[in-house]
Amino acid sequence: MNAFDDLMAFERDTQALGQIAGRLGWDQETVMPRGAAPQRGEEMAAIESVLHARRSDPRIAEWLEQAEAPDDAGKAQLREIRRAYERAVKVPGDLAKKIAQVTSEAQGKWAQARADDDVPAFLPVLEEVVALKREEGQALAAGGHVYDAMVEDYEPGTTSAEIAAIFDAMRPKLVELRGRVLEKPAPKGLEGTFAEAAQMELTRKLATAFGYDMHHGRVDKAVHPFSSGSGLDVRITTRTSEIDPFNCFYSTIHEVGHAAYEQNISRGFLLTPLGRGVSMGVHESQSRIYENQLGRGRAFTGWLFEEMRAAFGDFGVADAEAFYAAVNTVHQGYIRTEADELQYNLHIMLRFDLERALMSGDLDVWDLEAAWNDRFESDFGYKVDKPSNGCLQDVHWSVGLFGYFPTYALGNVYAGCLYQALQRDLPGLDVQLAVGDTSAATTWLRENLQQYGSLRAPRETIAHAAGMDPAPGPLLSYLEDKFTRIYGL
Repeated sequence: MNAFDDLMAFERDTQALGQIAGRLGWDQETVMPRGAAPQRGEEMAAIESVLHARRSDPRIAEWLEQAEAPDDAGKAQLREIRRAYERAVKVPGDLAKKIAQVTSEAQGKWAQARADDDVPAFLPVLEEVVALKREEGQALAAGGHVYDAMVEDYEPGTTSAEIAAIFDAMRPKLVELRGRVLEKPAPKGLEGTFAEAAQMELTRKLATAFGYDMHHGRVDKAVHPFSSGSGLDVRITTRTSEIDPFNCFYSTIHEVGHAAYEQNISRGFLLTPLGRGVSMGVHESQSRIYENQLGRGRAFTGWLFEEMRAAFGDFGVADAEAFYAAVNTVHQGYIRTEADELQYNLHIMLRFDLERALMSGDLDVWDLEAAWNDRFESDFGYKVDKPSNGCLQDVHWSVGLFGYFPTYALGNVYAGCLYQALQRDLPGLDVQLAVGDTSAATTWLRENLQQYGSLRAPRETIAHAAGMDPAPGPLLSYLEDKFTRIYGL
């Protein structure tokens, strides 16, 4: 074996151990007994210690110096390994282990505090998480911008200044369009209750309709829906509400977008650095285009309307056109994951600004609730009613995912570009979507983006698929056209 082969063999085992760590996280969110949290924290810390030692192993530097890539894919493998290694060696092993342990425990404390609407019960451990992540960010930044170093984990090659510029361009147009929409009467909503068993039966049908391979995945329930794993084992979760089946259905379609990306990556990249989504922004582009442009489009909702009538009978919506409007209602609400397309990005901008302030030290953890509530009232025009609808609603900060939130809005921007290209290349798409057939769209996404995994850098990945550099224009035009038509603006 040569240096390249030695390095890739070593990396394959590291990737496999990372998948095991991810499976522990899936178990913790779905079926783990609540009382197991302290032990799970130690288990996560132990495996993170092993992973950090492998990721910072000095032999990697030697192999990288000697390795000769056999092809372009090999060059991309070396690029990704080098990037990960250079980041890993900057973070002390004891710090990586401590972060894994504390965030595992913090996740359980967050869940309990959220259930109890008890912010003070969560803040001490959040304060510890913030201090540890700030220390990690300082190590990664090596004198540079701490928050940029965190963003690099989720959207390589993008800075917080670039993100802020995109958000500053989007915010006034979104607020203006929202203002016009909210002046109009809201569409009629659903009536009655919707049995959980029937929701889960239909949600599995939706998952397969969007190409999710159940031979290599499964659908479970969690407090906060997520997708986990890659390659041959990619799992998703959803949640149910007796009065809001859309929460279940569109959470599922969203997570299927993530899962399909991972399932459709070339098998030749399995358990290598290229065998995963290239960034969270690109990942989010897949979940959002599945959920919104496809799943909430007029054509597909016509099919879903008939499926819901078959599953639940009359639920108070007269026809497919009224159902389309109900699916896309712009409404007041507190929860990011339940927000309509028009207002979703405003939720992200709030979190982006707050977590930047937390990492810079400009915002103290104990002032977070007040800062959240003030910003929310300023942006949305009404007060937060309880902490579980405010600063306790998201799991991200409890598990240390600082720098992750802005990728949600970047994913929407990317999805806008991809949808414009998809419409250009598939002029008859709506005819297929109207009978619940998403295969033309999902095949286009697989062939033009998903199969390549991390072969290209994030923005290059979008540019290759969409034929244009990422920009917010297509998303803003799509939103303007869609909601103008629905609300008769």
